[in-house]
Amino acid sequence: MTEDATPLEVQVDRWRDYVRRHRAIAPADVDEMTDHLRERIDDLRATGLDDEEAFLVAVKRMGRLDAVSREFAREHSERLWKQLVLPPGGDATTARPGWRELGIVLALGLGAGLTVRLGVATLSEDALLRNVVLLVAPYLLAYFVWKRRPPVALVTALAGILAALAAVVNLYPFTPGGSTELLAAVHAPVVVWAAVGVAYAGGRWRSADRRMDFVRFTGELAIYVVLLALGGGVLLGLTAGLLNLVDVDLEPAMGQWILPFCVPGAVLVAAWLVEAKQEVVENIAPVLTRVFTPLTTVTLAVSFVVLAAAGGLADVDRELLILLDAVLILVLALLLYSISARDPLARPGVFDGLQLALVVAALAVDALALTAMLTRIAEFGASPNKVAALGLNLLLLVHLVRTGWLLLQFCRRRRGFGALERWQTRYLPVYALWAAVVVVAFGPVFAFA
Repeated sequence: MTEDATPLEVQVDRWRDYVRRHRAIAPADVDEMTDHLRERIDDLRATGLDDEEAFLVAVKRMGRLDAVSREFAREHSERLWKQLVLPPGGDATTARPGWRELGIVLALGLGAGLTVRLGVATLSEDALLRNVVLLVAPYLLAYFVWKRRPPVALVTALAGILAALAAVVNLYPFTPGGSTELLAAVHAPVVVWAAVGVAYAGGRWRSADRRMDFVRFTGELAIYVVLLALGGGVLLGLTAGLLNLVDVDLEPAMGQWILPFCVPGAVLVAAWLVEAKQEVVENIAPVLTRVFTPLTTVTLAVSFVVLAAAGGLADVDRELLILLDAVLILVLALLLYSISARDPLARPGVFDGLQLALVVAALAVDALALTAMLTRIAEFGASPNKVAALGLNLLLLVHLVRTGWLLLQFCRRRRGFGALERWQTRYLPVYALWAAVVVVAFGPVFAFA
């Protein structure tokens, strides 16, 4: 190492020496691992992390790929916690511009809040339901455009997608309160989130690693939003209680001002928190998935018994089918989050068997739900809700069947975990395409009923 070596090169060489001291790893493997580490550092630096943060996060992610590197990460990971949120100190030439990024996020959050507040003041309840995600999405996209610096052509395409989506949900002559209007409002956020994912990937959406990073980001964002919502709810409740003591009612301001600003702001701040410390919340993922996987499996088993004992499938209550679809979507989210957090080189274990049981239970419930839907369509005819639910369940069936097969092969040690990861990220765009079909085509096909 030369005297003019950069701090990053010093850290990489320290890691390399640490790995080389373990004789179980061949020198050629050390070289390959070092190249892989440098690639991960470059990817993380492209997301806005500085050299030290990129190195630490890359080593921890390498820790999921190699036991020796994992040990190195354990010995040095405490440095990540010392940089949890606040930007480090230092002179103006060396400090990371963390305050600048936070200022941009807060400005975008304020802009989103003002836009939602304007929507609350000018749009009807139905129109606000269709547009609320579209009112916030441009600000989240703007954050990732600023962060990732994607090509101008990509930014233009994403802006065009949002504009086209806004035109569809606002210019279509939906019947007020009709099924096609509600379906458009429910499926438009899926298309929007796919556009956010493309911006998050910085134009590298074809990369399976970047798509899996977006899966991690989505899960961690949900955790942060829930935590912020819980904390904010407690503060608002205490404030409302205190104001009630002096006969001041906070409820009118809640719907008109507080929530329109706080909810979009929380989403932007949560996105910044996940970006700032990509690896910290990821440590929570294995705990959450191990707690909720067996619980969800039991829920699915109970759902299967209830559905099977309901008698004639044509008489199954529609609300029950909707709840089952919600549970299946939860299962899918749980699987994706669990797969994104797993060590891909670890051997199959008990938890992988639990996940396989979860997939099998989900398949059983999905098969019964599909049978009930087809029976209802045959007896009562097609409707927008029935066709949309049928399409979603067919997509879930394909996803779960392939996932179950790959997971079974992995548990039997006939295939690696990478095949299961790649299948998840390759199939995700299918849901976005189906959502786009529902938003764009269902209105004209079903006469906007």
